[in-house]
Amino acid sequence: MLATMPSSRRPTAAPAPVPDAAGAVALPALPDGRRLGAHLPLGEGMVRAAERAHAIGADALQVFVDNPTSWRRRAEPPPELPAFLDRLAAYGIGPIAVHASYLVNLAGPADDFFEQSIALLASELAAARGYGARFVNVHIGSHKGAGVEAGIVRVADGVARVLDLADDARPGPDGAARPLLVLENSAGGGGGLGVTLGELEAIFEAVAARGVPADRLGLCLDTAHLWGAGYDVATPEGVDAVVAEVERRLGLARLAMVHLNDSKATRGSRLDRHQHLGAGEMGDATGLGRLLAHPALAHVAFYLETPGMDEGYDAVNVARARLLAAGHPLDPLPPEAHAVRGARARTPAA
Repeated sequence: MLATMPSSRRPTAAPAPVPDAAGAVALPALPDGRRLGAHLPLGEGMVRAAERAHAIGADALQVFVDNPTSWRRRAEPPPELPAFLDRLAAYGIGPIAVHASYLVNLAGPADDFFEQSIALLASELAAARGYGARFVNVHIGSHKGAGVEAGIVRVADGVARVLDLADDARPGPDGAARPLLVLENSAGGGGGLGVTLGELEAIFEAVAARGVPADRLGLCLDTAHLWGAGYDVATPEGVDAVVAEVERRLGLARLAMVHLNDSKATRGSRLDRHQHLGAGEMGDATGLGRLLAHPALAHVAFYLETPGMDEGYDAVNVARARLLAAGHPLDPLPPEAHAVRGARARTPAA
């Protein structure tokens, strides 16, 4: 297996290849020029994060633009942002995805929380424009016991208002295009909305009924969430069935992003528990390899949210993803790989 990590924390089963003169690792390319990235922290330096993405063989990137567990937003962009954008452009890294705050919940019945969520998500869209981001990805949220139908109405109203607010916000650099708002499917725990592809279809139909143009809203499918919801993404046949259902219900043009994760939870458990690729309940992860190389998904950007991103396992999982896409089997990971933190890197830019 290919990986690049600091020697003090490199898994014993993951010898590192020799990087090129620019520090990048030679890894199998994904077919049709499709892009593979990871969610990386910015807290230790934005330029450093761009360098890290290049070194591990990522050609796309997902980040937080602010603290994902706080309602407060920075008044101005971070001072390192121009240098960060220059470095990403030099390395050809993109598209950039911004993951919205975890606090946003457009599906719940509480009016005060709903209003806060609208304001926060609109702020994320405005900030993302300054990053030149193509996507702003957000969890659809929980209906908090109000029921799926009530939650869908709430989400549709919220999305329409968020996009109106974001349109009035500050423009991006050099007239940067508006980011696409991208809704992410749920594993289903805690009243999560968008668990099934049928629910997602109903949400998109309800948003369209509010007059939101189709080109303002996209879909992100998280493979660990699909698995928790009961979908088979462990086998090529299961993945083909999921892709066919997405096409039938929503249209594949809606699918902008895939969060590529294995799962620590069993299929259908309704649990969201991310795991290293090929080290979880999805077995040899050949289904994930099929997803990465699926001929109908050349337009989709793939982002890893696997454990230990800031402990060196970003490189391990980027390498494993590329090997899967090329049809190569994966080596087992050492026991210590299962002890790293399971949460995504939460650190925003300083």
